[in-house]
Amino acid sequence: MNVSAPGPQPDVNRRPDVNRRPDVNRPMCPSRLVLEHVTSRWGVLVLAALLDRSYRFSELRREVGGVSEKMLAQTLRTLERDGFVHRDAKPVIPPRVDYSLTELGREAGEQVWALARWTERRLEAVHTARESYDAREAHTP
Repeated sequence: MNVSAPGPQPDVNRRPDVNRRPDVNRPMCPSRLVLEHVTSRWGVLVLAALLDRSYRFSELRREVGGVSEKMLAQTLRTLERDGFVHRDAKPVIPPRVDYSLTELGREAGEQVWALARWTERRLEAVHTARESYDAREAHTP
């Protein structure tokens, strides 16, 4: 799930320096890695899906179409570690595990959901821009 560029990576296990303002544009800023988790291909969709309700793993996988079991498990673990997702394993037979958003996860989910909705609303403008770009590039020697 790490989609960052090669090179030095922030120390994800170190607490951020409280005397230094977070800046995602700084290569070693820990906030950059959190942003990557929240805005990853599957992170966005998992957070958005969990805004509605809690899900069992298989239900969530169906809701987030196209994600593999391995990728969903990895995404959920990452989001759980970052404090966005709560994993509730019930001691029953057969085992039951439910996933839901924490307060922090709900806050992040609302932000990415707004971006997703904006993307849907502005999709036609993006397609128009792409067509214009492609037409210009086709005539460039």
